[in-house]
Amino acid sequence: MEKQGHCLTPFQRKLLLKSLQTDLRPEYRRRIEIMLLADTGQSQAQICKALGCSPEMARYWIVMAQTGQAHHWNDHPMGRPKTVNEQYLARLKELVSHSPREYGYPFQRWTAQWLAKHLAKELGINVSDCHINRLLKEMGLSTRQRRESAHLGTDGTKDSNITIGDLQSSPDPNFLWSLNLIQTSN
Repeated sequence: MEKQGHCLTPFQRKLLLKSLQTDLRPEYRRRIEIMLLADTGQSQAQICKALGCSPEMARYWIVMAQTGQAHHWNDHPMGRPKTVNEQYLARLKELVSHSPREYGYPFQRWTAQWLAKHLAKELGINVSDCHINRLLKEMGLSTRQRRESAHLGTDGTKDSNITIGDLQSSPDPNFLWSLNLIQTSN
């Protein structure tokens, strides 16, 4: 029988066990398991072996349990905070659909760099121009100018304005042969 109560209060243990019953990300689940195993008296090395976690992670959460802070297992968010929100995306989409001149800029087309600068000034969110291009691509948008030279044909597809009738046929069948002679005689 495993001994309990090395570092957790009965309330903390109950709270952690109840939290394990919910749908958690694996990283959060591991935090709780580390503290529960530490409470049973298992060493850092035993916990690392059992859970496959790093010694640093085990040590951190063992100390959290030992110092009475086990209830803070979900206070440390995972990963990098998401800076781009729905408001940012909506504003980006709006800016791309209008000329920069409407916003006081002297140029005709947006670049990712200028979109990033404008949105940083307006919304206070700094994003790289590479990320701006990624976001635009995800939305099906681009800062590149659309080709207006491609016209739609009668069937609704792009018409490249080339038809079979435009191709010139050689009047002389020996024409290619004579070109071959010219190339080899030099």
